[in-house]
Amino acid sequence: MMHTDRAIVAPRAFAVGGVTVNVMTMAQAINAIITGARRRETFSVYTLNLDHFVKLRKNASFRAAYHQARFVTADGFPIVMMGRLAGTEVMRTTGADMVIPLCREAARHQLPIFLFGSTRLALAASVRRLIRRYGDLEFAGCLAPGPDFDPWSADADFAIERIRRSGARICFLALGAPKQEIFAARCLDELPGTALVCIGAALDFIGGTQSRAPHFAQRSGLEWLWRMAKDPWRLGPRYARCIAAIPRLVALAIPQIISARRHAA
Repeated sequence: MMHTDRAIVAPRAFAVGGVTVNVMTMAQAINAIITGARRRETFSVYTLNLDHFVKLRKNASFRAAYHQARFVTADGFPIVMMGRLAGTEVMRTTGADMVIPLCREAARHQLPIFLFGSTRLALAASVRRLIRRYGDLEFAGCLAPGPDFDPWSADADFAIERIRRSGARICFLALGAPKQEIFAARCLDELPGTALVCIGAALDFIGGTQSRAPHFAQRSGLEWLWRMAKDPWRLGPRYARCIAAIPRLVALAIPQIISARRHAA
């Protein structure tokens, strides 16, 4: 079962394919993470999207990791729409969007951060840009593990030890799904007092090694189409699987939708 903190998590959570989305807005996500980090709590934060929904069906380790997350946000408009149809006012909250406000608040509250994942080039550029933006932000460390990183490998053991010794209170994981979520779940027992926030390609966007979709595409739910147009050979099959999964997503949501409509009536 997922852990929840009733003081900072909205009560109107909703389920998507067996996963409970329990953080409804960006402001709520930032508040929850910073509050937990200031209390020296250990927890993980995942951002559920349609690609995750597809992978959860086939990957038992991914499912197990999700069920250990304390906070899950709605990343992706299909997830947002399922929540709204189920009677919950939810806003899209992505890992990429959380990094900047979390760094701002981490600097304000003197919470050291660690960057893990992406590439050395992206990490170096991200550190420079974040320091330029938030001069008081403390970097406990950063590490790029390489594209073949295994969450259960000796490299993972080394990374955990580096993060533990760094004293980081917030660790951003930019490994992509499902590696970052599985690694975060493993770290829950090994990194006391650390908030583990999964952020996907956020550091590539901040560092400038990848370009993110324009704001109009993000706001209109077409970011996936923009990304696929930029890299069709890699992302085309992924998004085809995601589109094919939408009928199942809707079917699973029907009981919640009916219940919400009856409650409203």
